[in-house]
Amino acid sequence: MKKSILAIAILVSLFTNSLMAQNKRIPASAGRAEYIEVEKGVKLHVTDLGEGQPIVLIHGWPLSDAMYEYQYQYLSRKGFRVIGITLRGFGKSDKPYGRYDFDVFSDDIKVVLETLNIQNAVLGGFSMGGAVVIHYVTKYDSAHVSKLALFGAAAPSWKQREESAYGITEADANGLLIQTMTAREDFIDGLGSAFVGKEGNISKPVEKWLENINLEASPYAVTESMRSLLELDLRPSLSKIKIPTAIFQGTQDKLCPYPLAEELNKGIKDSYIVKFENSGHALYVEEAGKFNTELEKFAKK
Repeated sequence: MKKSILAIAILVSLFTNSLMAQNKRIPASAGRAEYIEVEKGVKLHVTDLGEGQPIVLIHGWPLSDAMYEYQYQYLSRKGFRVIGITLRGFGKSDKPYGRYDFDVFSDDIKVVLETLNIQNAVLGGFSMGGAVVIHYVTKYDSAHVSKLALFGAAAPSWKQREESAYGITEADANGLLIQTMTAREDFIDGLGSAFVGKEGNISKPVEKWLENINLEASPYAVTESMRSLLELDLRPSLSKIKIPTAIFQGTQDKLCPYPLAEELNKGIKDSYIVKFENSGHALYVEEAGKFNTELEKFAKK
């Protein structure tokens, strides 16, 4: 009997010690949410790494925040808190039916920055994301943001207009919209050759990786956001930008030609251009080393 009581006591002691050990475990997570609700029923995917001055990155069309993999790896180890936001309709973010325009994208970004209590951030945007961040800082008077970075931006007007002869023609724009609705997979497969300055600038696995990210997007969001971009003319807004702005531009860019960067530089008072001589549109992977160090340098100015 005494032996049985002793055995039970030992088992109870082991179980209690095990529970205490579990309760004492220090959480490995930093407590940062991977998804942030921006309106009822709509959550955006957010990558949030590192400590220090925040750098917030907005992806291009039809990518997601995953495109900045090599920027996260570099900047999070250089004393920055680097945050990537995937716009609604893309990547791992929710894909609701509704509007996909630049007011909606800007409103969503503001909710994320408020939720995370971000201040004095460097806000960067690639391609369509460049147009998004310009719209954000002019709509919200640079709330939460102290510097702006534009990477191969589809701005100030991606569609050719009067006194803005660069970018896509009206006919090509209409053809592009039709492709997104009738041959999206084929269109995305063909983006690779136009994306880089010259063949071989990125490897086939990297090309496939980017294609897979593109295919995660909602087909409806892909079309509607492109329609919104083609309607957008940010030229009258550029003079409203009062914060330092860096314009990263590939000299061989076929999708957002170099003269667009010159228009941005002319319209934004406190701005400068960083040329990527060996890059097309995919400058963030074609010349990732230079891209990362130039962004680090700009953030530290």
